[in-house]
Amino acid sequence: MEGKIKIEVNGKNWTANIVNNSSGIGFMNLLKKGPLKISMSDYGNFEKVGDLPEIIPTNDKNYKTKPGDIILYLGKHITIYYNTNTWNFTKLGEIENVTQAELKQVLGKGDCEVTFSI
Repeated sequence: MEGKIKIEVNGKNWTANIVNNSSGIGFMNLLKKGPLKISMSDYGNFEKVGDLPEIIPTNDKNYKTKPGDIILYLGKHITIYYNTNTWNFTKLGEIENVTQAELKQVLGKGDCEVTFSI
């Protein structure tokens, strides 16, 4: 099951492809209940991170992120990467047609509200 989702942040809309594994399925099942509005904070000058309302399955492996990656961390934290990092976590998906500069501009500095929906 591969799926596409919508992401809205600071008036900008993106589309993302979700991976076909138990984590992607778990995330899509959350979104089938309705849009998720998540408060996200900057972490490490490479990602925005926020809490999911419930834990979903992980498929952790060592992975080097790239700008636009949507990552699940510890089964309950969702992140949008605007830079690179290497760690053991689960890739949930990837935002289509977005640059690092655009991600940084739209996500802004500090906290932001991000809405994930189908």
